[in-house]
Amino acid sequence: MFPLTEENKHVAQLLFNSGTCPRCIFRFCRVDLHAPYKLPSKELFSDLERFLETEKDELILEVPNPPPKKIRLQELEDGVENLNENTENRISVTKDESFASQHSNLGVCNVCLGILQEFCEKEFIKKVCQKVEASGFEFTNLVFSVSFPPQLSVREFYVSELVLMLFRKQSLLLGRNDVVQLKEAYKWITHPLFSEELGVPIDGKSLFEVSVVFAHPETVEDCHFLAEVCPDCFKPAKNKQSVFTRMAVLKALNKIKEEDFLKQFPCPPNLPKTVCTVLETECAHGAVFVAGRYNKYSRNLPQTPWIIDGERKLESSVEELISGHLLGVFKADGFNFSSSGREDVDVRTLGNGRPFAVELVNPHRVHFTSQEIQELQQKINKSSDKIQVRDLQLVTREAIGHMKEGEEEKTKTYSALIWTNKAIQKNDIDFLNDIKDLKIDQKTPLRVLHRRPLAVRTRAIHSMETHYLDEHHFRLYLKTQAGTYIKEFVHGDFGRTKPNIGSLMNVTADILELDVEVSYLMVECTFSN
Repeated sequence: MFPLTEENKHVAQLLFNSGTCPRCIFRFCRVDLHAPYKLPSKELFSDLERFLETEKDELILEVPNPPPKKIRLQELEDGVENLNENTENRISVTKDESFASQHSNLGVCNVCLGILQEFCEKEFIKKVCQKVEASGFEFTNLVFSVSFPPQLSVREFYVSELVLMLFRKQSLLLGRNDVVQLKEAYKWITHPLFSEELGVPIDGKSLFEVSVVFAHPETVEDCHFLAEVCPDCFKPAKNKQSVFTRMAVLKALNKIKEEDFLKQFPCPPNLPKTVCTVLETECAHGAVFVAGRYNKYSRNLPQTPWIIDGERKLESSVEELISGHLLGVFKADGFNFSSSGREDVDVRTLGNGRPFAVELVNPHRVHFTSQEIQELQQKINKSSDKIQVRDLQLVTREAIGHMKEGEEEKTKTYSALIWTNKAIQKNDIDFLNDIKDLKIDQKTPLRVLHRRPLAVRTRAIHSMETHYLDEHHFRLYLKTQAGTYIKEFVHGDFGRTKPNIGSLMNVTADILELDVEVSYLMVECTFSN
């Protein structure tokens, strides 16, 4: 059943004769049923023409030949017949000679610029789907997004105001929000076609996105007058090629006065000669996250690439030994490595291992079984004797956030080999075993001052346990607050950490080896099969 009624006829006739496509006419006549929009364009045109043929009164319409006549919306309240008192630029629209037949059928819609005409057809959808399938992405659903030229908002604004005025004249209550938005109508038409062609559902929460960007060079100057009337709405941005973004245009349209708008914009909108062009079609997948724990057994391996003044100091890093394998298997464009704390290049990480996470950017492969993840873990472990990985798993972004939460409040356990300048006996170090929850003040260490702000941080040494080795060496086991600089707690960093092992024992002390024994930070996550 045709969706328009008698109360829509006057508005439909005006829009049809000015070059508006049937689907846009439906939108402005508040048709919110999906089915009519999905009909073929030719069928819609024929149905609309038959519907309007019952209008026997001759319609007078101004031809939009340049220069266009500027009229105010209030002048339209006298009816379509009075659009222009000068009859030189009028066309008679009757059943025998239809202006719509000459222009709307063959021309481009003066509102959507062809979006709801050519770009709703199966042929266009198939072209987009071919690019999606050729992209090599793995997906089980998708979100389809479109970006329309900002000048469409200007044309929609004018037509919306016109339609609202005409409906009010018929004593019909209608607000701007009652008009079906272009993107909404486009979604109703194209989403089922995409699902059918690709065999997957459209899901607004999908991590896989197919985006199409439309442009219309012919009408790009439609919105330029807004910058003169509302210059504060259009401010240059580094990441934007043009100040005329959709949001800036909408902001200006909400601000501009009606009389200023009508002085600048042609009425009705000029008939375009060309349809929109597809500027780009892109496929992208949201990041996926892999987490686990690593042990580092080398005292000559940094956590991240060690590069100073553009020169690489060491050939590899924990980050690269792990992430390099993930990057290849997930076919990702890049990665971001993070961990719960970090160790120095000469510090080993033992015990349960340090929790880490890798964000894989734009991965083309995303579905793995737990067995495949286990095999990937084994591949990483066999590739180097400097590190070992455990508990490797796919996790959510939220789980990564939990890994970083409360790092400063957690407890860490260390094992340090200590040297003293004076000869010591076992009873010289026994008193350290009795010290509990020692508060120390640490000024930013000299070795990290180039990358950390100068500050004094209070940290807690929860407990210490000593193991005597010889007159100048003993092993010290510590449980400390996370964020404690252990090396500085031993040697004092020229008095920047107080108290320290040297000051407590009244000796000069230094640290020869340091191991992170256990990290109590847990990654609580499950496999995503």
